[in-house]
Order: sequence, then C-alpha cells, then structure tokens
Amino acid sequence: MTDSTERFAGFAELYDRARPKPPADIVELVRQWVDVEDPDVVDLGAGTGGATLLWDRAIAVEPSADMRELAHQRLDPARFQVVDGTAEATGLPDDCADVVTASQALHWFDPATAFPEIARILRPGGVFVAFDCDWPPAVDREVDAAWAEFEAHLRGMEQEHDFQPPRAKGEHVDRLRASGLFAHVTEVCLHGKESGDARRLYELALSQSGSMGLRKAGYSDEQIGLAALHEVANRRLPVVKTWWWTYRVRLAVTSSR
Repeated sequence: MTDSTERFAGFAELYDRARPKPPADIVELVRQWVDVEDPDVVDLGAGTGGATLLWDRAIAVEPSADMRELAHQRLDPARFQVVDGTAEATGLPDDCADVVTASQALHWFDPATAFPEIARILRPGGVFVAFDCDWPPAVDREVDAAWAEFEAHLRGMEQEHDFQPPRAKGEHVDRLRASGLFAHVTEVCLHGKESGDARRLYELALSQSGSMGLRKAGYSDEQIGLAALHEVANRRLPVVKTWWWTYRVRLAVTSSR
C-alpha cells in the first residue's frame, strides 16, 4: 500500500479525535506577513477541517472522502467550502487566494507538481504557510523514550513492506527555495499546549499513516509496537496531563509581479 490517502481511509474519526489542533498564533503570524486585512484562504490537505477552523473563512481541499464528510459536518457552509482535490490538482482558478495553508500535510505533497499549483492559485504577494508539529509532544521522559522505540520499530516495518515514506520535514525550506517559485522563504517555531492521557497517546500513535497501513495489512498492536507503547503510557499517564507541542511554520511568499 503506497498511497497515503488510502492508508488514512476509514480512520477519519480517530484521526480527528487524536490529532492536535494548531495554535491560533499561526493566524496572527500569517496576517502580519500578508498585506490583506481579510485574506482569502485555501487549506490544502485539510483533513477533517481542524486547522481550517483557524480562519474566518476558507476553502478546504481534501482528497479523502471520509475526512471530507467530517469536515462538512464541522465547518459552517456560510464560511467554509469543502472540495475534493489535491495539492497537485486543486481544481481552483488562478490567483484565487491570498493565503494557502498546509497543516501536517506538506510531507505528502509532490513538490514538482504541488509547488507550481500553489504558486498558480496564490495572488501576487500571497503567502504559502506549511506547518506541522514535532512528534511526540513533550509529556513524560519514559513516554518519550517509549515513543522513540515505537517509531524506530514502525519505520523498520514500513521499509520492509515498501510503504511510501513521507518526505523529510527538515528539508521543506530547502525544497521551497529550490523551486524558484517564491521570492522569500523562511521558518519560525511556535508552541502549542494541549492535554491528554494514555488513551489519547495510543490513538495518536495509531493515527500515523504507517500504523494505519500495517493495521490494514493485518498486523496486530503487538506486532506494530503499539501495545508496548500503550503499556508505558498506561503506567505514566493514568490521568490527563499537559502536552507541549513545538510547531514548525514555513512561510513562502510569492513575488509581487
């Protein structure tokens, strides 16, 4: 199974429940970078619409039917439009957006086709903002170590089964600059604060594309490494504790032409 969209299919409700919601500071940052008081926003790979809700209004572009269904339920149609499409082929007109966003999604985009598409739908001086958080959240030292072991085991199983790996997030800025489509590219860090217990941490680990793909291939929690992680989480996070997230925000500005 090489298609990431297929791996996420059928897990929309769990994904929506477990995944973090980005901090509102992202909006303040982007508004400072785009010279438009009330920007038109397009959210690529919008998923269930959790990040789309940051904005007063937006077009949410999402290829997964079950995630679009949850987005339709969540997003007020008076403010938001949910459409079937991808970052590589949005189906939207030229110069239709002041801001294009991608939350927890850029590592799945094909830069060769997605970046030109993003530049096409952005107006002159528009901003592409791609953000994601460092995994796992900072919660507990033993949980952190257990997560590292789980991740190493999961990556090995993904390679063994020829799963398509996501692109390295640490190379996003270099890829944006190398595209030649943006006049200025930079990266900043923001912080998010949430809370959760052992159950949510387990569901967060399960919500990863590799875990989902292996589950669909018939592997158990024990084989994937989820059971061992859950055991540590049950012992260290029996009650809700604060989760600290680091968000990396990439800003790419189109030329004013």
